[in-house]
Amino acid sequence: MSKPGFALALATCVMACAAWAANDPFIGVWKLDASRSRLADQMKVESVAGNKYAFDFGAGTETVAVDGTDQPGYGGTTLAVTVEGPGSWKVVRKKHGRILLTAHWKLSADGNALSDDFTSFAPDGTASNLKYVYGRTTATSGFAGTWETANGTVNFALAIKIQPYRNDGLSLISPFADRPRNLLFDGKDYPDQSSNASPGTRYSARRANERTLEITDKLDGKVVDTRRYMLSPDLKTLTLTIRKTGMRSPSVLVFER
Repeated sequence: MSKPGFALALATCVMACAAWAANDPFIGVWKLDASRSRLADQMKVESVAGNKYAFDFGAGTETVAVDGTDQPGYGGTTLAVTVEGPGSWKVVRKKHGRILLTAHWKLSADGNALSDDFTSFAPDGTASNLKYVYGRTTATSGFAGTWETANGTVNFALAIKIQPYRNDGLSLISPFADRPRNLLFDGKDYPDQSSNASPGTRYSARRANERTLEITDKLDGKVVDTRRYMLSPDLKTLTLTIRKTGMRSPSVLVFER
């Protein structure tokens, strides 16, 4: 092929990619419909020795003493767990002195349920509150055990923005992250650049079809969860289904354009 012919072919390809990106049906601002959304979650608490416990919230195990002090956690964070009363704990995570989340845990009278009044704080300080009720799935007592819920109530406002990235990629922008998640649909793993991400967190993305995107999150090479973004036939509703490894029920978040 001649140089002029190659240049023309390249320009045509670039214009085609740009047109595809501009017309991608995922692009836009999507607002959460809390009434149609439900969150599932799992956490593991293991008694180690004395007042020390190992906590696994899905991003690796952290072992701290339940004494109210800030102690090293994952990803450069600190974790503090305080006994507030019989069957009542308070959990606080910070990074560089800034509070990322607080959680108030209370055990039911029979010890088989755990309520969690959970508040997270976005980089701009915006607070989002969730209320979970977990059920015990292991034959343990006290706060120790594996806890799972499939009906976490969503009672906060959320808007995510999806915009073009490079030729045919997409960029997901959320107030819960200080950096966008840029998606290249090549199946390769890329590091999560958010300051709240655990070291070793990577993700890959693919287009299952024209109305479905799939993202796989990994930690140290192991799959943590898969996220499926699916558009309705009229392209007005976006449903995000999050399936965590080892959990029976997924989280489902429904967004409207």
